[in-house]
Amino acid sequence: MVGRVLCVNKTGGILKKSILDILFASEKRKNVMLLLKDGPQEMNFLLDNLDTSRQALLPQMKILKERDLIFQSDDSYGLTNTGKLIANSMKPFIDTVETLDSSSHYFAQHNVDGIPEHLLKRINEIRGFNLVEPDHVNSIELNTDHLPDCLDSRAVYFVYTFMHPGAKSVLDQLVARGVEVSIIFSKELAQKIIDEMYDACKSAIALENVNIYIYQKEPKISSVTVSDNGFLLRLFLKNNEFSNKQVLCYRPEGRQWAKELYDHYLKDAKLITEI
Repeated sequence: MVGRVLCVNKTGGILKKSILDILFASEKRKNVMLLLKDGPQEMNFLLDNLDTSRQALLPQMKILKERDLIFQSDDSYGLTNTGKLIANSMKPFIDTVETLDSSSHYFAQHNVDGIPEHLLKRINEIRGFNLVEPDHVNSIELNTDHLPDCLDSRAVYFVYTFMHPGAKSVLDQLVARGVEVSIIFSKELAQKIIDEMYDACKSAIALENVNIYIYQKEPKISSVTVSDNGFLLRLFLKNNEFSNKQVLCYRPEGRQWAKELYDHYLKDAKLITEI
């Protein structure tokens, strides 16, 4: 009966409650655990943060104590060893649920096969992202909200499977500002650029602050751009067709997550030194 408590219903029957029931059936109990995660707190601290009364909170505290998730010392409360283990796991779980719930339709409609499993498990790190949906006319244009951050960055990392009409202009601006630029192209796109923009491509390869790579496998994301402060991600639709929807995130954890996504593709990319 590990992880369960017993209670008696009105008819005298025995009901079993799991720890999940105890924590997630009550916002107060869940939030008490999170508030105590960093150490014991006075009751008044809990009341202020939960915006509730002592009379309303005490029954919930009693349930947590009975399950040996918290302890009481005078008017202070803290997590037991079991409570600490659970609380440390709660935050990532809640963040993941909130991340997926806030834009569940996006992840349901798009192909996430291009995101490696270890990053999917850390999808909570991009919580709070903005979902940008340009109109049809601007669907493949560079995001004007993200561009200024790229221009102010020390280094910018790209993975591309399609050509932006304004890509050369942006590259020229980045180079002029001394930004370190690393670009991973799909094989198909790289060949198209070499065929149609040979001189410009050759000049770009010769630049000291530009590294161009060709991905040796079939990429499963549409594009990603990682700046110093954030990232812009495009995924394909589930049928692998182009999608104009963009994930834009400026959380430090999100930026690191996206850089690791870029590094995942870099492992199977070949640096181009001449054409």
